[in-house]
Amino acid sequence: MAGTVDDSGNTAPSSPAKLRGVDLALRVLLFAVSLSGLVVMVTAKQTEIVPLVLTPPFRFGPVPAQFKDSPALIYLLVALCMTSLYSLLTAASSIKSMSSSASCAKGLFILILFDVVYAGIMASATGTAGAVAWVGLKGNSHTRWNKICNIYDKFCRHIGSATCLGLIASIILVLLVVLNAYSLSRRSR
Repeated sequence: MAGTVDDSGNTAPSSPAKLRGVDLALRVLLFAVSLSGLVVMVTAKQTEIVPLVLTPPFRFGPVPAQFKDSPALIYLLVALCMTSLYSLLTAASSIKSMSSSASCAKGLFILILFDVVYAGIMASATGTAGAVAWVGLKGNSHTRWNKICNIYDKFCRHIGSATCLGLIASIILVLLVVLNAYSLSRRSR
């Protein structure tokens, strides 16, 4: 059983106030991570001069790379936006519950359900964006998809960073689910 050790060597269970403080800290961290990923994704734009015609006479022109060009990256952007808003609202709710002496078990259960849903959304959005980023980085010789990260290096760094931040947000949401499930199980004892 998790807890703290007092001076006499006995293990005392973690206090609900500490658990609420950890919950609030994780929600603020989730907001910071998801907002950072959102900003990085929105700024993922780069224009390069590339060949437009691959047979002689060659013609070159500017071709932009933007997150808007891929539905998977748009999905990650929407998931990060939703998670940012959700974390802000739940952090405010967590602050409100810290001021009261006891929070409702039913409310905690609903919060766990929403955390699970958002963790699933973030995990699937991170997976789809990661797959697109991998094809951009390595290409796919079997389907003749060329890699683009050797040309659009700044764009690829932004996409990779936003995908990594999405993965971190998913992990934070799973930690919130575990923390709140533990808190709910302590109430039932």
